[in-house]
Amino acid sequence: MKILISVDIEGVAGVYHAEQVRPGNPEFERARRLMAAEANAAIAGAFDGGAAEVYVNDSHGSFRNMPPDLLDARAQVIQGKPRYLSMVAGVELGVDGVCMIGYHSRAQGRGILAHTINSFAFARIRLNGQELGEMGLYGALAGAYGAPVIAASGDDVFIAEHQPLFPQTRFVQVKRATGFSSGISLSPERACAAIREGVAQAVPQAKAVAPLRIAGPITVDLVAQSPALAELFCQWPTLERTDGDALRFTAPDTESAVRMINCLSAMSSMLR
Repeated sequence: MKILISVDIEGVAGVYHAEQVRPGNPEFERARRLMAAEANAAIAGAFDGGAAEVYVNDSHGSFRNMPPDLLDARAQVIQGKPRYLSMVAGVELGVDGVCMIGYHSRAQGRGILAHTINSFAFARIRLNGQELGEMGLYGALAGAYGAPVIAASGDDVFIAEHQPLFPQTRFVQVKRATGFSSGISLSPERACAAIREGVAQAVPQAKAVAPLRIAGPITVDLVAQSPALAELFCQWPTLERTDGDALRFTAPDTESAVRMINCLSAMSSMLR
């Protein structure tokens, strides 16, 4: 059995503030090690549960956050960008299940460091009328490759948002949000123990979990963080401006939709 572990940082135990998720300061150096520790817990859990191969996808920012020498040597590590499948690169290798570790609430949500893909660019993202965060978008992209999301970890708001969409996923709560930059967290040791146990329990059930699939064609509605960004995005000829800060496009399938969203995310750097 092959398992892919996608690891973000905002949902990691002990991470609360933007300084902890941005390179170039001591806060980030500590947080990236907490991220690696939770990745290792998930790797250990996957092997405990019977996995034969484990891939770990570094899924935050530059996609090269976790020091490879700190990761469990049994796993193979996916790092660097750009890559077409982004936070779930590795599903194309024929994995049987995906674990999403350190994930967070969607943009405009009430979770810790809530955002969707790019906090500067996007306020809301809807596919066929359903608002989605990163777990929804990338869970659907994994589902397009036949891979279900079998386990996920993060704060309580993240879990409450995503349980209805992923009813068979085993969620592990490692902290409770009390604000955008505040919360109550398990210790890293307790969080890692809970993640390892949750993943170990999820892996043997992977074949019974249904992948999330969104049928195409897909109408994507985006609310940008400003009218200037919406104007910039609509330089792309196939995008339609629907309001001062909003736009729409149609994609034939989930992969095309997510890849276009990531292209717009990259474009947004022109206005930073």
